[in-house]
Amino acid sequence: MQPGVLSPQNNPAAVSVKLEGVVKKFGKVTAVERVDLELPAGKLVTLLGPSGCGKTTILRMVAGLERPTEGRILFGGEDVTRLPAYLRDITMMFQSYALFPHMNVYQNIAYGLQVTRRPKAEIKERVVQVVQQVGLSGLEDRPVAALSGGQQQRVALARSLVMQPRVLLFDEPLSNLDAKLRKRVREEIRDLQLELGITSLYVTHDQEEAMAISDLVVLMNKGIIEQQGDPRTLYTRPISRFAADFIGRANFFEGRYHGGYVEVAGYRQPYRQEGISGQVTVMVRPEALRIQPSGEGLEATVHQVSFLGSTTEFSLDTPVGRLEGVVAGDAPELPGRGERVKVQFAPQGMFLLPA
Repeated sequence: MQPGVLSPQNNPAAVSVKLEGVVKKFGKVTAVERVDLELPAGKLVTLLGPSGCGKTTILRMVAGLERPTEGRILFGGEDVTRLPAYLRDITMMFQSYALFPHMNVYQNIAYGLQVTRRPKAEIKERVVQVVQQVGLSGLEDRPVAALSGGQQQRVALARSLVMQPRVLLFDEPLSNLDAKLRKRVREEIRDLQLELGITSLYVTHDQEEAMAISDLVVLMNKGIIEQQGDPRTLYTRPISRFAADFIGRANFFEGRYHGGYVEVAGYRQPYRQEGISGQVTVMVRPEALRIQPSGEGLEATVHQVSFLGSTTEFSLDTPVGRLEGVVAGDAPELPGRGERVKVQFAPQGMFLLPA
């Protein structure tokens, strides 16, 4: 890494961000209801949830574009609740990129430094460094209108990074890209965030995107935090049906748990989970369905099998409803439509919720 380029070691600007009892009301509508949240310094935290859940409102309050109705926001222990956006030392990547179409790549990236009256030599050095980091070398003189969508996204990212902010904010930055490009750019964003160690808050409604890039995922629902944790914990140990259903795909059905067994429609499967008993809602991920022609298992009839290349999806009609499953594309051929099978559930893809 070149001298002067930000890294976790030479980026003392990275700070923790804390929200304490934050409430935001718009008239009689409560958009955010008493949220307590901490973003560790240098980590990437994603706010995930459906439209209207409050995630963008939280982002705007951290940015200083909205003021909390109640509560405090702190950067590194400093109360910035009433500090205007331009004094918070943050930058934001918007969904629309917000590039200047009459400027070239270099001018777009340098604009913020010029507005803040940095010395010309410093501007040139910082722009050159960040252009190399985001893979835009050789395109400095190109009009942004002549760039591809992915290249424009990199310009927007470079313009944010060149300011060396304390906190970097992302407002659904990849929603305008196609699926393949979105995957590549999100990996680039994550690589740069890890390399630079900038505290980052990322907003998306795409659960795959959140799982792929985050140190911490915060799942929002109707203005409150439904659950927060690392991606693996949210996927394997959801605390509610909403969390289980929003993070990935899942089958739900009623059962009973007692003595180390889950009982479902006459089938008893060994399973252990602390802190729950009696009537339960069983959550089973599609990849946890195991089918066999005979033996132990829940009675089922194959409804449909769909080969999708890398995976094969199937559905089963059972006494507890239709279950959806998936196996790797190179797995052994599955039974055909209408065939009777037995289905079991891999314990690592199961979780029990209160009925």
